[in-house]
Amino acid sequence: MDRQELLAARVALTPGDRAALGELIRASVRAFATLVPGHSVELRVPPFIAVQCVEGPRHTRGTPPNVVEVDAQTWLDLALGELNWADGVVDGRISAYGPRSDLSGFLPLP
Repeated sequence: MDRQELLAARVALTPGDRAALGELIRASVRAFATLVPGHSVELRVPPFIAVQCVEGPRHTRGTPPNVVEVDAQTWLDLALGELNWADGVVDGRISAYGPRSDLSGFLPLP
C-alpha cells in the first residue's frame, strides 16, 4: 500500500465504521513494516496492530527497548504526510522511546 492507495482508502471510509478503519490501519502498518523491515522497534497502533520494524538488534523478551505508539488517526496523518514527526512528539500524539524509535526518516509512506 502506497500513500495514494492509503489516501483513497481513507477518503472511502464511512465515519464510524470501526471494522473498515481497522482493516485500513492493519494494511498500512504492514506495508510500512515491509518497507522498513527489522525487529528493533515495535510500532503499535492499538487496538488494531503491533509490528516489529527497523533494522537493528533483535528484541526477544519483555518490554521492547524501542517502542512507538500512536492512535489510528495519528498513524494515518503520519503515513500520509499530514503530520510532521517532531510536531506529533511535541503535541503528545506520538509516544516514542528508545534510541531507534524516531521513525521520521521512514515517513510518510512513499
